[in-house]
Amino acid sequence: MVKIGSINLGNFPLLLAPMEDVSDPPFRAVCKDNGADLMYTEFISAEGLIRDAAKSVKKLDIFGVERPIGIQLFGSDIESMVEAAEIAEAAGPDLIDINFGCPVKKVACKGAGAGMLQDLPKMQQMTAEIVKRVKLPVTVKTRLGWDNESINICEAAKRLQDAGIQALAIHARTRVQLYKGHSDWSWIAKVKEMQDIHLPIFGNGDIDSPEKALEYKNRYGVDGIMIGRASIGYPWIFREVKHYFETGKQLDLPTVEERISVTLKHFNESIRWKGEVLGIIEMRRHYYNYFKGYPDFKPFRIRLVESMSKDDILETLAEIAETYKDFVSEETSKNNISPDVPIAALAY
Repeated sequence: MVKIGSINLGNFPLLLAPMEDVSDPPFRAVCKDNGADLMYTEFISAEGLIRDAAKSVKKLDIFGVERPIGIQLFGSDIESMVEAAEIAEAAGPDLIDINFGCPVKKVACKGAGAGMLQDLPKMQQMTAEIVKRVKLPVTVKTRLGWDNESINICEAAKRLQDAGIQALAIHARTRVQLYKGHSDWSWIAKVKEMQDIHLPIFGNGDIDSPEKALEYKNRYGVDGIMIGRASIGYPWIFREVKHYFETGKQLDLPTVEERISVTLKHFNESIRWKGEVLGIIEMRRHYYNYFKGYPDFKPFRIRLVESMSKDDILETLAEIAETYKDFVSEETSKNNISPDVPIAALAY
């Protein structure tokens, strides 16, 4: 049984990765419906939070149906991160997560996110100070190291455990790789094999099918898997992985009715949380991914992304349901993400 503090996550939890401009409450809602066991907010700037920046504060919003859920923070200043952790704790999450993995230039090159992998003593000190100041479990997400010549995940894991964290998620790429190339889970296995590491270790990177999830579970001995890109426009990945673990069989791909149903929930939750104008605008990045592989879909997508009318969008979705009611998708690849999805979302 995998536990983080008093949070029971079952025998082998599936985690939704925190993705900037993607894993907001509307998206988390549809992932939870489809089997995600633990989710995180988008990463939140500590500096923005302590300065009461509207965008940062809005990201603190969490809802009961999402639990268990963690609020993820990033920053390079220890006092700011400690203060932000206290603010985040007051928002009522189940845990506080520290981002030591974001590789994008504006974060990592300022010493935050994956930039902290270049200063492990500071990483340890920051983590220890946050653990001291909050009552909730503290977890970390990080990468293997800055580049292939400085992979230091084993030392980082030991230092983070000594600082008091209660789980560690490892994206099996270096900062320099961003999200390109292949992840190397052998380093995650090395952390799991360390005799003095007793934390739950979650693996992240390139899990895009139930078969790969089972293969990596068995080969690398992780305690759970974190899924990011493969869930964008395809929250069914969580239920598919669980079904495959239990039965050894693939679930049928979601029908157009299921795709419409999830899109509608995502759309309605987006409007409820952000308001009609912003909710409609920010849903635009998701339509391509929900209907990826559907032939001759471009005219529908153009209508969906150009309309500012809720009624018109609902009418278009109804037309899609009717047009493709007999279509059986053979699409199996979930990694061809729409260019509308920000690079930051793909880079954790």
